[in-house]
Amino acid sequence: MRIKEHPILTFPEGKKVRFYFDGAELEGYEGEPIAAALHAAGVRVLGHSHKLKRPRGFYCAIGNCSSCLMVVNGLPNVRVCVEGLKEGMRVETQKGKGDLHEKN
Repeated sequence: MRIKEHPILTFPEGKKVRFYFDGAELEGYEGEPIAAALHAAGVRVLGHSHKLKRPRGFYCAIGNCSSCLMVVNGLPNVRVCVEGLKEGMRVETQKGKGDLHEKN
């Protein structure tokens, strides 16, 4: 399920790292967008729309649409389509608009 070819974007494979998504341990490549690592792991729903609660997925991949806002290491509203993956990151599905007081 890993995206390997794209007409515009490149996906260099860095060092393999472990990270956590909603408590589950996953693997990805250091520096790749978090959303790409989640997509490769089979995660298709990154959140839900505020009003109608419809599922949101990996959409624009350039940080423009805000369909990929998640909580990363306790910080809400991170655009995971442009945030690079690092060893040990804790990524969580964001509920609602995000609470700035969530950070641990």
